[in-house]
Amino acid sequence: MRDTHDVQYDGRDLEAMSFARNYYQRIESFFAPYFKGRGIEIGAGSGNFTERLLMHPFDSLVAAEPSRAMHRLLNDRFSTNPRLAVYQSTLAEIHAEFPDTFDTVVYINVLEHIEDDSQEIQYVNQILKKGGIVCIFVPALPWLYSRFDAIVGHHRRYYKKGVENLLLSHGFEIVRSSYFDIAGILPWLVFFKLFGLTLSGDKTKLYDEYVMPIMGSVETYIPVPIGKNIIVVARKK
Repeated sequence: MRDTHDVQYDGRDLEAMSFARNYYQRIESFFAPYFKGRGIEIGAGSGNFTERLLMHPFDSLVAAEPSRAMHRLLNDRFSTNPRLAVYQSTLAEIHAEFPDTFDTVVYINVLEHIEDDSQEIQYVNQILKKGGIVCIFVPALPWLYSRFDAIVGHHRRYYKKGVENLLLSHGFEIVRSSYFDIAGILPWLVFFKLFGLTLSGDKTKLYDEYVMPIMGSVETYIPVPIGKNIIVVARKK
């Protein structure tokens, strides 16, 4: 998700991530117990995760995506689904339409694209019902920030405590919080930080097929002290 309607955004990073079946499955499994009622996905892109959300027992879903190109793909992909409403917008533009409306808000690799993430979390508080849940997945470790992060519009990478404090400061309580994908730190450091490479479908597919299933099994039972990403569930008090 971008702060403006970036009509030049072509979604090459999203195209590469479309090969990451196990990666998305792990994120989905972590969040699945909280998928219910009325839901909204912010920064839905071309709908890779939206498709998974629709498999869960939401009463209805909203998918918001500001990029004109991505919104067109998203709308074409789900135009016949009666449970999903698609908006070409940011949450900043539509939050006033939905006060105390949603049970679940979802951000998958989105919050890092938003310049004022504190204001964004305040909007989330406003659209959630009391006791509602926000599910957040973001890139971790500021010292991993790379040329690729800059190219795709990341304003930052996070530490886990930073995400937690951001949510706590806006009236949330942390339900679950964990680093994610410890094995991905070294490849990211070498290929993206040191050599300045960008994401490709081939790299993503190889890592997803051979590393992610192993790490998924390990990290399910053994909390990791650090990881390439952070995954958080928080509840509105």
